Amino acid sequence: MSDTPADMPARRPRAFVLLARGFGATAWRARFESGALIGMNEPLAYGYFHAADQGIDVTYGEDLPEGRLSRLLRLGIRAVTGFDFLHAWRQRDQIACADIVWTHTESQSLAVGAVWRLLPRVRRPRLLLQQIWLIDRWPGFSPLRRWVYRWLLAPADVLTFHSPLNTELAREIFPEHRCELVRFGIAADQKTPPRLIRSGGVLRVLALGSDRHRDWATLIDAVEGCADLHLTIVSGTIPAHLLAGKPNVARAKITRNEDLFACYAQADVVALSLKPNLHVSGSTVSQEAAVMGVPAVISDVGGLRAYFDDSCVTYVPPGDAAALRAALRAQATDPEAARQRALRAQAQMSAEGLSSRAFARDHARLSIDIICETRSFHDGNIDR
Repeated sequence: MSDTPADMPARRPRAFVLLARGFGATAWRARFESGALIGMNEPLAYGYFHAADQGIDVTYGEDLPEGRLSRLLRLGIRAVTGFDFLHAWRQRDQIACADIVWTHTESQSLAVGAVWRLLPRVRRPRLLLQQIWLIDRWPGFSPLRRWVYRWLLAPADVLTFHSPLNTELAREIFPEHRCELVRFGIAADQKTPPRLIRSGGVLRVLALGSDRHRDWATLIDAVEGCADLHLTIVSGTIPAHLLAGKPNVARAKITRNEDLFACYAQADVVALSLKPNLHVSGSTVSQEAAVMGVPAVISDVGGLRAYFDDSCVTYVPPGDAAALRAALRAQATDPEAARQRALRAQAQMSAEGLSSRAFARDHARLSIDIICETRSFHDGNIDR
């Protein structure tokens, strides 16, 4: 009698993970082992490999060698099309040999869709394609680009998104598709217990991030001229003019993980000031703060409430410097309440809740659903 669960195929499905160039398995692992990667990273990017614990054999793509001319060609095609076709095409054999392909952003999703259409019909895998910024950018696309992107994504069995906001809109844009929310998660195996904010001193505020939806102007406006607030910024994109003449604002240079962890250890509160968006901008930093046990004040945008509710973090209206300033000061006014919020946020970070393990588990669950609906794996034969 078979021990295989009723909802599992008779052999382990093979998932191929295609990430952006620079995130290939060999290159990423080398940087991870050398300590060159900054952040709460793992031996392979984004933790998809944890799906092996759920019965999926996971293989990552590689950064295959390219010369100067081939690189220029690849980047040129990417600039015109908006996705990295050649990076996917070079790995078409791995794509064709997989039972299901996973992607991380629309650049890989669209490229995989293009490769899929060029493969012989009998070698086409199932597709679990993730989008990050696609829905934010959709209104700015021409009718022709929208048509092409719909055509390229049409083979997808499931389109996944990190925010309930872009998931909801995606169901309107792609009504024929199954669109699912899959919460992004980071490594959460090691945690730092939250501590009480020191009373009576300057409140040490930490802000991190580099994406285009960081609202640095509102954040600096909130702390400027406040002797009781000191802001440390870790970012490669903040305009230098915003820092000029602000004695209580400093920019930290991070060159190794020890520097990053020291910033969190010294911080009383993390400020995540964001512009309106649809893709949970700031989700990584909000989770890092939870893992490091630091209370967080966050702009109420992007669908972040699907990750942490009001009991875990302090939300403020976007673009409101006065509200942000008051919320920061409130952390010091009631340090025990701030610590309790940090404790509840940290409790969310688990293999069952929010983490890279949970992220991989959800990919495995969706993949098994797709495969069991469409294929038979008995005796190693695949019916298409």
